[in-house]
Amino acid sequence: MPERMLTAMAALVALACLALTPARAQQALLTPPNIPITFGMTPEQVSVALGVQLIYVRGRPGDELLVALPNVKGATLASRSDGLYLQFRQGRLSGWKGDWGTIRP
Repeated sequence: MPERMLTAMAALVALACLALTPARAQQALLTPPNIPITFGMTPEQVSVALGVQLIYVRGRPGDELLVALPNVKGATLASRSDGLYLQFRQGRLSGWKGDWGTIRP
């Protein structure tokens, strides 16, 4: 009888570990990767590096100005609402303006 209980407990522990694995994988996908933005990146690469969707501001396709707004959902103490403006020329990042590191009073 104790052998049967030990087997049942081991099976429950294995199932619990399997149930937690997808949650960890989803959590890892929600955090942006630690990739610095550099000149020459495409809009898709910049979006992945920043972990947010880029929003069109103006310009022709390929030569446009896009903005990335910081994702501060649920952060009650976060007072950052400034955007990072990204200038693309011929589909490649040629400059940016703004700083997500400043916190305004």
